[in-house]
Amino acid sequence: MLKQQLHLKLSQKLSPQQIQLMKLIQLPTLDFEQRLQNELEENPALETGKEEVDQEDQYENEYEESAEVIDTQDIDIDAYLSDDEVPSYRLNANNYSSDDDEKSTPISGGISFHEMLSSQIGSLILSEKEEIIAEFIVGSIDESGYLRRSIEDLMDDLAFTQSLIVEASEIEDVLEKIQAIDPPGVGARDLQECLSLQLERKELSVSIIMASKIINEAFELFSKKHYTKMQDKFDVDENLLKQGLDEIEKLNPKPGGTMSGVFQNTHIVPDFLLTIDNGEINVSINRRNAPELHVSSTYQEMMKGYKEASVKSKSQKEAVQFIKQKLDAAQWFIDAIQQRHQTLQLTINAIVKHQFDYFLTGDERMLKPMILKDIAEAIQMDISTISRVANSKYIDTPYGTKLLKTFFSESLTNSEGEEVSTIEIKKILRTLIEQEDKKKPLADNALSKELLTKGYKVARRTVAKYREQMHFPVARLRKEL
Repeated sequence: MLKQQLHLKLSQKLSPQQIQLMKLIQLPTLDFEQRLQNELEENPALETGKEEVDQEDQYENEYEESAEVIDTQDIDIDAYLSDDEVPSYRLNANNYSSDDDEKSTPISGGISFHEMLSSQIGSLILSEKEEIIAEFIVGSIDESGYLRRSIEDLMDDLAFTQSLIVEASEIEDVLEKIQAIDPPGVGARDLQECLSLQLERKELSVSIIMASKIINEAFELFSKKHYTKMQDKFDVDENLLKQGLDEIEKLNPKPGGTMSGVFQNTHIVPDFLLTIDNGEINVSINRRNAPELHVSSTYQEMMKGYKEASVKSKSQKEAVQFIKQKLDAAQWFIDAIQQRHQTLQLTINAIVKHQFDYFLTGDERMLKPMILKDIAEAIQMDISTISRVANSKYIDTPYGTKLLKTFFSESLTNSEGEEVSTIEIKKILRTLIEQEDKKKPLADNALSKELLTKGYKVARRTVAKYREQMHFPVARLRKEL
């Protein structure tokens, strides 16, 4: 039996233009430039550079709410050719010379870590079957330089993917040869093997022999820093044990990590530029973030030609639909860039105003507690928008290039009743750990008491959380001879 029911539902949907704006806001400079380039390639109605001075006809966008097929008879072509209102993007003045543009040195792409390993396989003496095994092993090595897969898994994969039946001993033999190439320690299956492989390439000495014994015979004691037990096990004095430990500290626990990083482009282009002139802070968006765009005059002329045509064929009607879509998309993109520019400028101005003392002096002790909500309320925007800006944008300051989100922190109250930033607490905690007696490192409870003597009441569990965030291990693992 059919029934009629009435439901009241409240929903909120983002328009394609709003989604486009949100995506543009969260892009850092380099990604934004790539997005801009893609848009220029995909939309012929969008052009970059200065427009001709004598060009008077301008495009005024009409946003269509309906998703129905466009009726060319209803298109108001004059709206696209109106010169009554000059778009704001034409009023932007460019007072910078080419010498003012930011100069950055590009980084060579080079070859990847795995390509470097594969190139060394050619220098090994291998049979045809061993070459296949070697290439498969290299492909299974992660970016840190470790072979995380078991020999049994490699045997199965070779059988299924390469139709190659091999014995475990054959894989072991080829792996041993791969472990002899650079960087030292590559192809290891765990940390102990990685360190052992590196020590094997060292020139023999008393300290190297001691280090090898520690890694090969007492790795568990070493990982837990039970130095006294190691002295008893090897019957050595503290000085010789320390020599062996010093050699181990020189080794690289991630042999692939350092080398692969050489070939990666880690260059950061700041999104904001901050300067100080006579005690006055000036902050601006990187000019690379504000390209000069305009709607194609060619497409405007095509619309004008359609208007003047007395007889309109079916192909002309289809063409004008295409032109209108491209003109709309071009204008939407230009508007989105303008809104992006405004959002970024408002956000960075609010952040600099809130952290004025820090940006003026560079002293991290001057950082004030600041959360996303503070900035969102100051500029009357949504917290998610501020988050998109803070999580992906960098600012160039006289004190270095900083990620915006590092300026955000919660607050704690000190003994004087003042609110202080957790960044300040972490800095003091870092100093306490770095200056502690490494033979008797401070436990979390002791660190909590030290902070209390400095006027900061921080619970032990909070100290442990901050310590872990700063990547400091527990006291037992910080112990040194």
